[in-house]
Amino acid sequence: MRYQAHVSTPFLQILRAAIMSDAPSPHLAAYEVVIRPNRSWLSIDWRALFEFRDLLVLLVRREFVSKYRQTILGPAWFVLQPLLTTLVFTIMFNRVAQISTDGVPPTLFYLCGLLGWNYFSQNFTVASTTFTTNSALFSKVYFPRLIVPLSIILSNLTAFALQLITFFAFYAGFELMGRGGNIHLSWTAALLPVLVLETAAISLGASLWMAALTAKYRDLTHLIPFLIQLWMFASFVIVPLSTVPAKWQWVAQLNPMATVVEMFRFSLLGVGTLTPASITTSALITLLVLFSGVFIFQRTERTFIDTV
Repeated sequence: MRYQAHVSTPFLQILRAAIMSDAPSPHLAAYEVVIRPNRSWLSIDWRALFEFRDLLVLLVRREFVSKYRQTILGPAWFVLQPLLTTLVFTIMFNRVAQISTDGVPPTLFYLCGLLGWNYFSQNFTVASTTFTTNSALFSKVYFPRLIVPLSIILSNLTAFALQLITFFAFYAGFELMGRGGNIHLSWTAALLPVLVLETAAISLGASLWMAALTAKYRDLTHLIPFLIQLWMFASFVIVPLSTVPAKWQWVAQLNPMATVVEMFRFSLLGVGTLTPASITTSALITLLVLFSGVFIFQRTERTFIDTV
């Protein structure tokens, strides 16, 4: 059972003064500490999240530093990984399989698609095991458990920023060489923060669902890499959505990440198969996954320590 103690700031100041002195403080009689269980898992304790903001910053820093500690290249892996993936995709799917990239240079097409996908997959892979990997910490001290997956989402923004800079470097190079094809950068690039926010929301909601499931069913942790691979193909990172017959595109767009990847390409490259219906559907599914994920996560955190 999780308990909360609501204590006012003046009370803490008076208590600190009383501890420092031997004489009892008459002011303490005017305050009381109420310790009660949090009965509802349908409510988010925003106050506690704000009060533990220092811990959030600490966990964000820990997540970033520990990921590539004792590596030779360090954060350079954030850039090398998508570049190597793009190279493989270009050779295998564009040169060998001759799969269309909607008239966009393959390098830019794959780099742009990997922007949103890599951010999603990094968030989902790490945050999906929140309960199992942090059980020792959770069993010793109380803090809002939601802070841990939130710290992962925020920490991975650094990797996303580095990959975005890499994309723009290649974009500028293709423009200078006159090999940009039909790509163009327009006002749609201003939609990028919204796309990052939606990607973060999808990954957070999906990872909270998986964290709740893996807390009880450990076998699911072995399923995560396989699920990520299938999800990537279903998100049309490798092929454009335009390759799907029009009558079946609505099925593909039930996966919100498929629409998000297309929106990344539309925002930065000016190409993409999008409709108002697909964008609305993606947004609604994202909200459903996020809120249901938060609620199931909070329900699980109340009793998970008995099963891990």
